[in-house]
Amino acid sequence: MKNRVTDSSTLIHTFDLLRKEVMKKGSLLLKNATIINRGKSVEGDILIKDDRIAKVDKSITAAEAETIDLRGKWVMPGIIDDQVHFREPGLTHKANIGTEAAAAAAGGVTSFMEMPNTKPTSTTQEKLEEKYQIAAKTSTVNYSFYMGATNDNLEEVLKTNPKKVCGVKIFMGSSTGNMLVDNRATLDNLFSKVSMLIATHCEDEATIRTNLEKAKAEYGSKLDATYHPIIRNTEGCYLSSSMAIELARKHGTRLHILHISTAEEIKLFNNDIPFRKKKITAEICVHHLFFDDSYYHVLGNKVKCNPAIKTVHDKEALLQGLKDGYFDVIATDHAPHTVEEKSKHYLEAPSGLPLIQHSLSMMLSFYHRGELSKEFIVDKMCHSPAELFRIKDRGYIDEGAFADLAIVDPNLNWTVSKDQLHYKCGWSPLEQFDFRGKVISTICNGAFVYRDHKLTGQKNGQRLGFHTDY
Repeated sequence: MKNRVTDSSTLIHTFDLLRKEVMKKGSLLLKNATIINRGKSVEGDILIKDDRIAKVDKSITAAEAETIDLRGKWVMPGIIDDQVHFREPGLTHKANIGTEAAAAAAGGVTSFMEMPNTKPTSTTQEKLEEKYQIAAKTSTVNYSFYMGATNDNLEEVLKTNPKKVCGVKIFMGSSTGNMLVDNRATLDNLFSKVSMLIATHCEDEATIRTNLEKAKAEYGSKLDATYHPIIRNTEGCYLSSSMAIELARKHGTRLHILHISTAEEIKLFNNDIPFRKKKITAEICVHHLFFDDSYYHVLGNKVKCNPAIKTVHDKEALLQGLKDGYFDVIATDHAPHTVEEKSKHYLEAPSGLPLIQHSLSMMLSFYHRGELSKEFIVDKMCHSPAELFRIKDRGYIDEGAFADLAIVDPNLNWTVSKDQLHYKCGWSPLEQFDFRGKVISTICNGAFVYRDHKLTGQKNGQRLGFHTDY
């Protein structure tokens, strides 16, 4: 097995080298853009050579470079999405790494971190490396994959290289797939022995089961998606999140809790510690900020996800918690399923929403309402994920960094329609929603992967590398 993993890593390295050679096509000069970086917005130019940012200045002249005038447009670092489900291998009727990485590029996302609950699960080093091999051949944008923890694979988890893998994922509540870790002794072992970042899905399984059986007994076949936030309720989220934090504090673990969905959980986190000193961090997802339980009446299972979208009160509190610094990154938990699967009865329909193509436009709705600044959005979607995961040379528009950039028309009015979607599943809960602000082009490692609202076909993704300390 060891030799097979080594061979896979060598193959991935070869693909990356070949890509770098292909990408060496000269220089690109972006002129007159509004550059959003490190908390400031300034008018200026960006010179790209090969896969790196060569220069950032008020005015740059480069006769040899292809020059593009971006007056009236924003240039921001490419978005780094720390939680996605791209379904490959084993569930490719829903999505695959190639299709969803392309959708990511159309949304200004240049790096993603994908979850282990595929078929087979990424719970051995061999299966984990097989996903890297697939991405090396097919991914439009940069990639990393979490190692999955189970009740009985601690030895495999401890083999994970923290310089090459974004983290270890623990499902402390059941979701799509069969990776529930519900043994307290196992959790203690994982939190005490894993030295790299642990990311958790936190919902208390006993609470969910009790609520579900009660709802079945009372409503039977009448159960529909409107009951989802009652079954997967605040209590279940809080019990699990608080337990994860208790374990992390006990063992000094680097803990990152994903997709916080309730007002109650906010008080579990700190906003008075400098970001780089936090060992316990939290993620907020776009759908928990954008939707509330009223949408179950309109969209039904199309907004069924775990943890559940909850009340208007929760949504408003989560936005305020984001503003106040309790949440460290914004992500999608992009999780596609087919229309046929989503059309089943509530109890049979899987949980998850396809969102990665539209996450920035969703967040720009808060900007246009005057609730969040563009600099704040860039910090939470680009800078902070790079810092939290200690990603090498990405997340900023800095000289010497990889040229991962999103070009945005902030005032473009548009409507989400089915014919624009790049998800393999072919649908979005946002169809017919109107937005202002859209990604028009995306550059990954110095080359256009999405240009003037069209995919270029370039597959320029590279495997993300990580610092083990600051």
